[in-house]
Amino acid sequence: MSVNDKARGLLVSDRIADILVVLSDVTSHTFESRLPTLPESDPFSVLYNGINEMVHVLAETHQANERYQRELMEKLTTIEQQRLAIRELSTPVIEVWEGVLCLPIVGVMDNSRGSEMTEAVLRAVVEKQARCAIVDVTGIEVMDTGTADHFLRMAKAIRLLGAECVITGISPGIAQTIVHMGVDLRGVTTHRSLRDALSKYIARSLRATPRVPPEP
Repeated sequence: MSVNDKARGLLVSDRIADILVVLSDVTSHTFESRLPTLPESDPFSVLYNGINEMVHVLAETHQANERYQRELMEKLTTIEQQRLAIRELSTPVIEVWEGVLCLPIVGVMDNSRGSEMTEAVLRAVVEKQARCAIVDVTGIEVMDTGTADHFLRMAKAIRLLGAECVITGISPGIAQTIVHMGVDLRGVTTHRSLRDALSKYIARSLRATPRVPPEP
């Protein structure tokens, strides 16, 4: 083998080694490496340029994917925050009087929402040390057996925590539905409106409060 042949062989080996180094970086998601620019007369020139172009496209694609992933995570975080905000708004537990909580319910009840409401009101009873929880169903137009069962279980759970549960705002249509379904509401206090329930609770509390005789 002549000296020129050996030189060409070493040159080819160096070219292939350079290509392998760049391709190895690409497989490791590193896209900074580039092959040197060769004269157009060099037989590897077209191959080098093609590999550099491929690495450039892969780098841009990788950056675009990373931006997309960041934007996706930001959107998912925003959606989760909105979901939590909607959940809190859909189950507002309001302290309307000292020791008296109110849970106004609007819209459709399902298993998931019923569980969230029960969890929210029970947590509030413990945190506020409430003696009474008023569940106002004025905003519910339709009540089925499942919905009625949610309220019964909620009332039992509230009583287990030592608080009284009162349901207010039952419409005539819902009252007929409850009677028709044969739902047993014994043990659950009901009032026509939130105002009636609160007025009667306050009046009862005042009667139970011992009067302090005036000092002579």
